[in-house]
Amino acid sequence: MKLDRITLNHVQIPFVEPFKISSGEVRVKDGIVVGIWADGIVGYGEASPMAGSFYSDDTPTSVWECLTRDLIPAVLSKSPGTIDDFNSTVLDEITGSPFAKAGLETAFWDLIAQAKKIPLYLLLGGTAKPIDSGLAVGIYPSLNQLLDSIQRHLSEGYKRVKVKIQPEWDIKPLEAVRKQFGDIPLMVDANCAYTQKDIPHLRDLDSFGLIMIEQPLPRIDLEGHAKLQAQVETPICLDESAEDLRAIRRAVEIQACKIVNIKIQRVGGLKKAKEIHDFCAEKQVPVWAGTMPELGIGGAQTLHLATLPNFQYPTDVESSRRWFTDDIIEPFIRVENGMIRIVEGIGNCYRLNEKAMKLHTVSQAVFRPS
Repeated sequence: MKLDRITLNHVQIPFVEPFKISSGEVRVKDGIVVGIWADGIVGYGEASPMAGSFYSDDTPTSVWECLTRDLIPAVLSKSPGTIDDFNSTVLDEITGSPFAKAGLETAFWDLIAQAKKIPLYLLLGGTAKPIDSGLAVGIYPSLNQLLDSIQRHLSEGYKRVKVKIQPEWDIKPLEAVRKQFGDIPLMVDANCAYTQKDIPHLRDLDSFGLIMIEQPLPRIDLEGHAKLQAQVETPICLDESAEDLRAIRRAVEIQACKIVNIKIQRVGGLKKAKEIHDFCAEKQVPVWAGTMPELGIGGAQTLHLATLPNFQYPTDVESSRRWFTDDIIEPFIRVENGMIRIVEGIGNCYRLNEKAMKLHTVSQAVFRPS
């Protein structure tokens, strides 16, 4: 397969409502759409960092720089022909943003799947099946706004609710949610908001019958998560800490968690995400597929990944209209009766809406082999 060119489009689409977690708030979604062109086919991926230090050190600016300065020239010079070559001869050799690597690598997966005329999930080793979808809600100025948001979106039948928490926004929101919605499947996500000194307080979360507590402590504090897991009945789920297979091996070894969240963006692509899935399956540690949330391309690829057998909890992928005023794919991702069915097709299956991408593009670039 001879690579012809690689294109980048930085798009910005407003959120339907501000998305606030313990580390910050965003109102506009940034996504860098990566297109890899070869043999008359184009594969699309999405590098999907948030602005500022919302989730990680990666930003749209730093990811764009990593792609244009380091990764794309390396890909075009080596012109890898397989997924393994793409990772081993390019991505593994270059230090850089996992978000940038994910954008490039997932575009290559789409390209290869299209060349083979199969949907992406088959190339990954998954099976055609509906994916359970879970509702995630951020931090709101008031309890009434939180409850109204949950009520408004539950009509789509989401299979569980995830509530973002932080110090002084945890017990009361959970009490309110339980009072209004009863025994609805419920989990919380702290995005590293607590420290080991908060362990006595976090033990109180056991009383709410939660599915899991996601990433309560800082990313590097695996030992703290192990200490917490030994003192609570609720399963601890790692997100920010689950940055690569090495970290997850260590976490499982010291019993720092009972569940792992896999994000394609965070780990640097689909191959590494699949390796983490396979390791966790071997160790009987269930996983689930998280999002940033991404726009439609990244969301669709997460759905394909979630067809693998050890994904045992609802994904964070939701309806396109849940988060964004518009999207760059057609058809939009839709949740019906709490489930998402991947549309029929090859590769990503969802098609790029070029008109929508053009409308929302703020910068673009084209790169060709020298």
